[in-house]
Amino acid sequence: MTVTATSVDQPDQLETPRATTARGWLVRLVPAAVAALCGVLLYVSFPPRPLWWLALPAFAGLAWVLCGRGLKAALGLGYLFGLGFLLPLLVWTGVEVGPGPWLALVAIEAVFIALVGMGVAAVSKLPAWPLWAAALWTAGEAVRARVPFHGFPWGKIAFGQADGVFLPLAALGGTPVLGFAVVLCGFGLYEAARLVVEGRRTRAVRKGAAAAALLSVAVPVVAAVAVRPLVSDKAEDGTATVAVIQGNVPRAGLEFNAQRRAVLDHHARETGKLAADVRAGKLPKPDFVLWPENSSDIDPYANADAALVIGDAARTVGVPVSVGGVVARDGKLLNEQILWDPDKGPTQTYDKRQIQPFGEYLPLRPVIGAINKDWTGMVRQDFSRGTEPGVFDIRGTKVGLATCYEAAFDWAVRDTVTDGAQMISVPSNNATFDRSEMTYQQLAMSRIRAVEHSRTVTVPVTSGVSAIILPDGRITQKTGMFVPAHLVQKVPLRSSLTPATRLGILPEMALVLVAAGGLGWAIGAGMRGRRAGDA
Repeated sequence: MTVTATSVDQPDQLETPRATTARGWLVRLVPAAVAALCGVLLYVSFPPRPLWWLALPAFAGLAWVLCGRGLKAALGLGYLFGLGFLLPLLVWTGVEVGPGPWLALVAIEAVFIALVGMGVAAVSKLPAWPLWAAALWTAGEAVRARVPFHGFPWGKIAFGQADGVFLPLAALGGTPVLGFAVVLCGFGLYEAARLVVEGRRTRAVRKGAAAAALLSVAVPVVAAVAVRPLVSDKAEDGTATVAVIQGNVPRAGLEFNAQRRAVLDHHARETGKLAADVRAGKLPKPDFVLWPENSSDIDPYANADAALVIGDAARTVGVPVSVGGVVARDGKLLNEQILWDPDKGPTQTYDKRQIQPFGEYLPLRPVIGAINKDWTGMVRQDFSRGTEPGVFDIRGTKVGLATCYEAAFDWAVRDTVTDGAQMISVPSNNATFDRSEMTYQQLAMSRIRAVEHSRTVTVPVTSGVSAIILPDGRITQKTGMFVPAHLVQKVPLRSSLTPATRLGILPEMALVLVAAGGLGWAIGAGMRGRRAGDA
């Protein structure tokens, strides 16, 4: 009789090489998916949603995928995080020009975040690593705000915190300190959670690491509470009654400029309605009226009919009107704010200094034309830059001007305040971007600027959302989108300077130095480790 034996030690099924490869790919894909999803989570924390707190788990998740990674992996994961964040955040840039410029912008801007990801991975093995990592994020924002083409600060973490508990930190150190606090807290939350898990597994807690993690979370929150008294809406230099005009445009999109006279007429008509409401006793008489950027794309110096319309509007309301015009002077094209007195006509001007690449001027024009000639046609003549800060003295009230895109740049708002502005106006034109989130993102920037410099901020926009913002960041009045409207309010005037205004660029420089110190430490530790291994 033949007996066949079967070994009980033999597994029923061996794992195939294909299964092993599939599992390996899955292991690699999980961090990639988490990085991209955390980027999306960061986007969701931005306006118009008041979900500012989602930035904390977004950075905690980013820390999970970056800590302990090699530099190449961190570069890729950081890039995916940047894409997840910036693709939806900046989709408005392609509303009228198609996906090409939008995708190109995001692809370039995400590189900065990818490089920060490498830095975070490098410092993640250092003691108190959340401090170095958060400073690296701030350093990345500092670079992104300056290059290429004079920078693009859109998407600064601070700009998503207008409704958050960290907002008072803007008055302490501006957008760099506010953004640093949010990122530090997010990284600290991850480190605290990691230590809890490690402690349960090993039944031991490293006291130094635990203290650093807790401080990373507690210090930003406590600091925000401690500096809350810096945020005030009390008048220091009396008050001014301001009027904001939103005239609306005939149609949204790039072609709204085709009916430039209609846009001017709309704003003159709405100013007439304001004057009628004042005469009827429905509204108090304003001290001055603020029109938005591009409210007169017809040069009133060269076109008598435009000057007549503006002059009639100023005389009807009986007070000076700040008009946004497109002006040709000495062979230059200027985006200019013009203060139009009802009796004297134009008296003061401010030329926009931070002009928008690919919108108001076209860098690399020959290269862009070779790619797509239609794109060069959108900017036929480049605008020129102004050179001086804009502060209008309007019947004793000093109004600082930061035109539209300038609100995203720290220096362009700050120097109006250091030049004496008692309030700030951000005249804007968002009609090009239809009903996208762009206008809400920009409105949030103005709220941050109000707290940063402790000034009332008015936001006159051609098509919405126009608003009046008190120095504590609260919106007291706002309009809808693509509706004619006027807002009138007595607002506080202030002259004291916040620490953020006084310190200027110094907090950002300090955080960049902290980032450089952490990165240098990490590089030095890595080199010593390799030498020890060789020995």
